[in-house]
Amino acid sequence: MPILITGANGQLGRSIHHILSHTPHTEEYIFTDITTSDVASHTLDITDRAAIEAFVQTHGIRRVVNCAAYTNVDLAERDVDTCNLLNHIAVCHLAEAMKAVDGTLFHISTDYVFGGEPTNTPCPETQRGTPIGVYGSTKLRGEEAIRASGCRHLIVRTSWLYSPYGKNFVKTMLTLTAERPELRVVIDQCGTPTSALDLAQALVERIERGDYEGHEGTYHYSNEGVTSWYDFAIAIARRAHHNTCTILPCRSEEYPSPVQRPAYSVLDKTKWKTTFHTTIPHWTDSLDICLNILLNAE
Repeated sequence: MPILITGANGQLGRSIHHILSHTPHTEEYIFTDITTSDVASHTLDITDRAAIEAFVQTHGIRRVVNCAAYTNVDLAERDVDTCNLLNHIAVCHLAEAMKAVDGTLFHISTDYVFGGEPTNTPCPETQRGTPIGVYGSTKLRGEEAIRASGCRHLIVRTSWLYSPYGKNFVKTMLTLTAERPELRVVIDQCGTPTSALDLAQALVERIERGDYEGHEGTYHYSNEGVTSWYDFAIAIARRAHHNTCTILPCRSEEYPSPVQRPAYSVLDKTKWKTTFHTTIPHWTDSLDICLNILLNAE
């Protein structure tokens, strides 16, 4: 029975496609996005409820991995309606479609559902959501819509996602540290960088093994470890041997942004690791793998 992947042209969708290219089960997955590409073979507008229902019925879909989202945190503060449409309303449509066919929705959420209450310990799944911006608020509403629908689901919160694909912090730092003599990066926001390839592998394993059945609910998945954006940038530059750029630490108030970001949003992964009997790579090890792909492709 086919598995629907939405948002296939994004970082996680492309990472799932990459992981599946090394397995014999690629044909069981249908990759969709608002436009077709070398990854997305079908178009699907997830803001169109009727289109989702028709697609699910036509293709016999019983599992959906929703990788689609409005992720521009800054722009979301001005584009509230579009952000809410993608992160909340469209998610509601997907959840209702899976409820109607007794299917399962795998939904990717974010550490940005936290941030309003200061903490210095990893956030468990049971911690109350306290988003401090439009992006986090709409993602939290999406989660709530899934639970309210009554569909079977795995909500997987992740953080600081990067990959060899699309736009992300790692690729931006590679460019800037190669071009600029000096760069300032915030040091007072801490979290965990997460390789989209690792998250993709973890999701594919759950689907292929079926071990999520009976264990539906909300989970956290990020790489292991903790760092700041400043230290993350230093690690990227050093591994790329971009030694001519001086990277300086700065505080959040020195960096102009229309939205406040969580000061500490490290996710507690204990539930994922114990439920699925697995380990998670440290962020530095996964960064090495991603940079090896990116730098060897140049």
